Amino acid sequence: MKEITAKELEQHLIAGEKLNIIDVREEEEVSVGKIPGAKHIPLGQIPDHLDELDKNEHYYIVCRSGGRSGQACEFLIQNGYNVTNMAGGMLDWKGEIE
Repeated sequence: MKEITAKELEQHLIAGEKLNIIDVREEEEVSVGKIPGAKHIPLGQIPDHLDELDKNEHYYIVCRSGGRSGQACEFLIQNGYNVTNMAGGMLDWKGEIE
């Protein structure tokens, strides 16, 4: 599984790159703040939202610490998606949040 650090992902955002970020935390966690532009799909709902994801796109998967996003990555990879796990999750995120 591919991984990226929170700092590396933040640098891509600062550079103005168009990124597909999916936050798989629960509603109450996301209400505290998420990476700007991230799409919120709780981990348990990922299978129900596959039709919203494009297999030709690349997605960065985010959670609180990197564990649930790793599970989401494994599931998505098995279903043919190109994904990268943000290691350390939002606990390591120092960038702005919305």
